[in-house]
Amino acid sequence: MELNVYLAGQIHTDWRNEVKEKAIAKELPLTFFGPQENHELSDKIGEDILGAQPNNLFRDDAASSINNLRTQVLMQKSDIVIALFGEQYKQWNTAIDASMALTLNKPLILVRPESLIHPLKELSNRANVTVETVDQALEVIAYIYQ
Repeated sequence: MELNVYLAGQIHTDWRNEVKEKAIAKELPLTFFGPQENHELSDKIGEDILGAQPNNLFRDDAASSINNLRTQVLMQKSDIVIALFGEQYKQWNTAIDASMALTLNKPLILVRPESLIHPLKELSNRANVTVETVDQALEVIAYIYQ
């Protein structure tokens, strides 16, 4: 049985590659989806498709609509969502994606460092499982196959 996993979270580090490499090493039959990792493309996709916008508000709104559609489609095709919260970047997109996973009734594994226990307590309480590392998240998934 192959599972589809949506990797929600910031796009500024290579944590997704780490997850993919570790899943291969564990021989887990997983297919991965995630947000658009090309930040420039993500920011300008609205204007690329709809044309020039009158100001940054409309530019961001156009791009957000298309990015949200993409996220919804890929998340709906996923069996599990892993949402990684890190300390280095603002995590608004991760919070939105984790909330979407809950709304879509997708099993959610929340990855967050110990320093974010308090600020993420409500979200952690709603997630199926909360862990501190991607290794632990993959162990949770590996357990499905045992």
